[in-house]
Amino acid sequence: MNLPDIRSVRALHARYAPTPEALDLVLTHCEIVARIAVSLAGRAGPEVDVELVEVGALLHDIGVYRVGDGHYIRHGVLGHEILRAEGLPESLCRFASCHTGVGLTRRDVTEQGLPIPVADYLAGSTEERLVMYADKFHSKSSPPRFLDGAAYAARVARFGVDKAVAFRSLAAEFGEPDLGGLVAEYGHGFEEGAALLR
Repeated sequence: MNLPDIRSVRALHARYAPTPEALDLVLTHCEIVARIAVSLAGRAGPEVDVELVEVGALLHDIGVYRVGDGHYIRHGVLGHEILRAEGLPESLCRFASCHTGVGLTRRDVTEQGLPIPVADYLAGSTEERLVMYADKFHSKSSPPRFLDGAAYAARVARFGVDKAVAFRSLAAEFGEPDLGGLVAEYGHGFEEGAALLR
């Protein structure tokens, strides 16, 4: 598969970002997620396409630039549309639409009345699951911060037992990343959960 290089990825971000502040926030988050995902890729097995993981992570939140005052939950489908319009392969576009939470099902969309087309938005490949999982360890909140697995597990449990189980499964598959170096490098806060994942 012919993937864009890092320079092209950054140019895409710059093209779609409405402000320099948005570019800094989203691109920094995507770069952090890429570093976390690549650091965990060795645990995912030798067949993992590390280049696809890195580029997918770098592009997974590009739809955030198009949300504006709309519903944030739409950023995944908006990102998919952007990447498709740019002529990128479907396997890359899916990183945008299939990374929200620990995956959204048709049932989630209908029962929660989410303002996105009714469909399954589930990470399928190991590479997609890895990026979706890595994304949980950093938040673009104001101010941005890192989270450990227990902190994210507590958040996702609010959406149902099945979501907590899905996150525990990802944690068992990929392990928890060592965030110490990234926390120090970026100077973002660190949210620790009250209990260890079991």
